[in-house]
Amino acid sequence: MVAASKGGQRVGYVRVSSVDQNTMRQLDGVPVDELFTDKASGKDTKRPALQQALKHLRKGDVLVVHSMDRLARNLSDLLALVKELTGRGVAVEFVRESLSFTGDDSPISNLMLAVMGGAAEFERAMIGERQREGIAIAKAKGKHLGRAAILKPVEVKELRKRVAAGEDKAEIAKAFGISRASVYNYMAS
Repeated sequence: MVAASKGGQRVGYVRVSSVDQNTMRQLDGVPVDELFTDKASGKDTKRPALQQALKHLRKGDVLVVHSMDRLARNLSDLLALVKELTGRGVAVEFVRESLSFTGDDSPISNLMLAVMGGAAEFERAMIGERQREGIAIAKAKGKHLGRAAILKPVEVKELRKRVAAGEDKAEIAKAFGISRASVYNYMAS
């Protein structure tokens, strides 16, 4: 593992995809001086904590990330971030993969970054494909996807009758305990 040069900091970056996911396990037991945490999709690099970390990092620092897919979800973003950081004199350390990059890496290190990053991107694509296939199969079997309908068919009929009679939609929503947007959704369905 690369250690920060004299005066340099070990800056941790953690990312989870949703607010209810636990961030603690990613760099648990890994010493860092600063920690930046995003609870957001990794679809691009426009994440608030990542941008703050990138601004914070200085020459001689080490960016410590649990794994490549926590830093970037596609190969081009991963390669661009590592190149930008190492070009500024910031080392990048991936804990799970046990890889570190400093900018003066060997061709084999750069190949490992590209291959492992490409494999992670491929796996994410396959997960998405399997998910889409599963949804299509469920729809073909007539399974309801998404949230269950709140109103019973009798209530929907009553709602439509009240809307047709010109009653205020906000009042109808309040009477049925739903949002005003749901009133419009029931009218459209």
